[in-house]
Amino acid sequence: MFALMVVVFVLGYIAIALEHPLHLDKAATALLIGALTWVVYVLDYQGILGLGYSEAWQNYIAQYPEENSVEGMLHFVVDHEVFHHLGDIASILFFLMGAMTIVEIIDRHQGFKIITDQIHTTGTVKLLWIVGILTFFMSSVLDNLTTTIVMVAMLRKLIDDKETRWVFASIVVLAANAGGAWSPIGDVTTIMLWIGGQVTAASIIMKVFLPSIVSILVPLAFLSFIMKGEVKRPVTVEDHEETIVPRGESMLILIMGVSILLLVPVFKTLTHLPPYMGMLLGLGILWMTTEIIHKSKPVEVRSNVSVVSIIRRVDMPTVLFFLGILSAVASLQSAGQLNIMANFLDEKLGNIYLINIAIGFLSSVIDNVPLVAGAMGMYQITDPAELALMTDAVQIEYLTHFLQDGLFWEFLAFCAGTGGSILIIGSAAGVAAMGMERIDFIWYLKRISWLAVLGYLAGAGVYYLQAVILHLA
Repeated sequence: MFALMVVVFVLGYIAIALEHPLHLDKAATALLIGALTWVVYVLDYQGILGLGYSEAWQNYIAQYPEENSVEGMLHFVVDHEVFHHLGDIASILFFLMGAMTIVEIIDRHQGFKIITDQIHTTGTVKLLWIVGILTFFMSSVLDNLTTTIVMVAMLRKLIDDKETRWVFASIVVLAANAGGAWSPIGDVTTIMLWIGGQVTAASIIMKVFLPSIVSILVPLAFLSFIMKGEVKRPVTVEDHEETIVPRGESMLILIMGVSILLLVPVFKTLTHLPPYMGMLLGLGILWMTTEIIHKSKPVEVRSNVSVVSIIRRVDMPTVLFFLGILSAVASLQSAGQLNIMANFLDEKLGNIYLINIAIGFLSSVIDNVPLVAGAMGMYQITDPAELALMTDAVQIEYLTHFLQDGLFWEFLAFCAGTGGSILIIGSAAGVAAMGMERIDFIWYLKRISWLAVLGYLAGAGVYYLQAVILHLA
């Protein structure tokens, strides 16, 4: 059964990758594997936990030794792990739904039109660089998921051709993941490392910025030679929309919406509440504002711009896809398959650069959050006081990499963040873009994955050279 969980997961991912040839919606497949992996787990919980690979189970019985029984195992899986992981997954889904709704509110009020009207170029290459660089820096302030949702919504106003828009949306994914890697609030994994004490904000910005920007500049440079011509803008019907939402109201909703998204990290820092709470609070404020603005308008006008009608446009299949994938990954994390993978990397590679590069490639298939969580569990932050007492030069050199702001932690942030771009299903940003634009997995694999690999390896090389120059490697 332990191996069957992996088989179900792998077959499900293959079905997701072949969504279009098989004519199976990826959300349905994700929900299926998300439930089936847990079903297989609970059908043989005693045998699976008895193998001793589940670090979560070992930690649980260390805290509650009286639960070390068959009944305790069942309680652990059904009452502890399912609800524990559901809480983590729900926080991501609520954040996603809140962000998507805010973006839809801005879009329905023509807020993005104010921005797109300022982008006058139709040159494909020039527009590609504008979108890529703008996304890169936006995702360092917003998180990469929110930035992707905002930028893909904007692309719909700028580009009419579907495949051209897919290329731009793919660059948004690469740029959002790269931009999130060097900022302590730009990606879930960097937030984890920052809060966990493995890195400090100033250090990760200074040491990971250059590799991150190289990882997006390389794909942009290659595409500059491949893509030519002009982009065609979509034909928009503006007559009645402009009368429904005056420019002043559009500007107000745009400023409020973007400010809410920007202030979510500040909310988390001040209140210590999870980010989705700030997103839901902001959504409530924006919703109330729209109700007040439109309360005196005719019913037919209010029905077009009301949040109730806007919510119906939120892409729920994407949310359900997240639910299924994250549930499946959570089952593998709980049962111990991810721990085996992490230990294998440590034993077979044994080099912090090779380990992190491998983690980056794995993050294109497996969600980077459990991978980083596994790495944080495998390796402890080196205590400087203990290091000072050691005499073995080789051990001292190795453990130095695991000090706070050590090379291992910072390179982990880069690799886990940018490596997820190699496959479109490898990051939250990629899944969001895939859902919003219905990007084909095989198309992305053929057209974009090689660019992502080049950028990823170039950024990794820059990080290594940077460490050598600074005499850290």
